[in-house]
Formats: sequence, C-alpha cells, structure tokens
Amino acid sequence: MKIVVFGATGIVGKAVVREALEKGHEVTVLTRDAGKVATRHERLHVVEGHVTDRNTVHNVLDGQEAVIQTLGIGGKGDGRPTTFVSEANKSIMEEMERMNVRRLVAISVIGAGDSLAFLPWIYRKLVLPLFMKWFQAIMDDKNRMEPMIKKSSLDWTIVRCTTVKERPATGKVNATVDGKGLKFSISAADMATFIVNQLTDNRFLKQAPTISN
Repeated sequence: MKIVVFGATGIVGKAVVREALEKGHEVTVLTRDAGKVATRHERLHVVEGHVTDRNTVHNVLDGQEAVIQTLGIGGKGDGRPTTFVSEANKSIMEEMERMNVRRLVAISVIGAGDSLAFLPWIYRKLVLPLFMKWFQAIMDDKNRMEPMIKKSSLDWTIVRCTTVKERPATGKVNATVDGKGLKFSISAADMATFIVNQLTDNRFLKQAPTISN
C-alpha cells in the first residue's frame, strides 16, 4: 500500500515508518527537515515541506492510498494553548477528501473525548489540573481534532495512546474502547505495529481505541 506519514520524525512516527517498511508498504514522509529522517530505504520517499502548506500536502497525497498522522508539538510542549495538530489535521483531511484518499489513522491521547473517564479520579481532578498543565494543552487540541475526524466522510481510526516509552516491543497490545484492561504506558514499537496494522484491519474502523501494553 502507498501511504503518507505525517509526523515521521517523532518517537511514534519514526517507529511507524520502520514498521510500515517492514510490512512492505511504500512510504512517503513530509518533514520540515529531511536530515531528521535517519531511515534509508528504496521504498521510502522523503519530501521537505510544512504540513500547514496546502499545496505541499496536496502534492504529497497524489497517488496515495492511506495516511497515518502522528503529529505532535514535540515532547511536553510549553504548556501554552496550541492548535497546531488540529489545524494541520484539518488541512490533511480536506485534501484527502478532495483527492479521494479514504483511509486515515490518526494518533490522539488518553484523556481526549470519552477516554477521560478511563483516568483515575485523582488524575482527572488533581494531577492534570495542578501538576500536568502542559498535558492539558495537548489534550485540548486533540479534543478539537477528534470531532473533526469523526464528522468526516473518511474511513478513519483514532488511536489514543497512553504514555509512550522507548523500550523493546512486547508483541502485546491491549486495545479498548471502554477502558477495560487499560494500563498506562506502551512501547513506541508496539504502538507502531498496532497503527500500521489498522491499514488492513477494519476491526476499529470509525472507532477510537485506547492502547497500552
């Protein structure tokens, strides 16, 4: 399958690119700095540009079959309100619809949408508002993004992640839409495997599973 990965230089994005190539997909990535893409492969195409540039996004999507969106603001950010991910995702979706690229897999975070209820009370009422204000800004932008995706005509899956760790893959992923069995971390490698598998697995089509190890 020919796919585009947006956000390919982040922890999850790098792992997604590697996993997609291993699964035999042809991968195009859009990045502001091609030098940050360390992977080299005959089926990997690196395009320099910005995701907020509509013409660039349009050109990158030409001839593609699916999109994996792993955009973030880089680590914890600075805690200030941001609309980067939601606005970039809006541009991507509009160009996808215009060019009839149907499949979208986009990452979100636990706490967005109805998954807020999956967090323990102490996190929701004390830890998040008092000690993790930086995360609130990220979650707020994901809360702007998710309804856009759900209202679209695309064949979408939103993958909500718990804390992403750079550790070896376990080969086991718990994916839940009701919070059952949820733990609070996942390896980037396991997350990448789950995300790439969604390209050919419709079990979570038009759903938003939260995943953990």
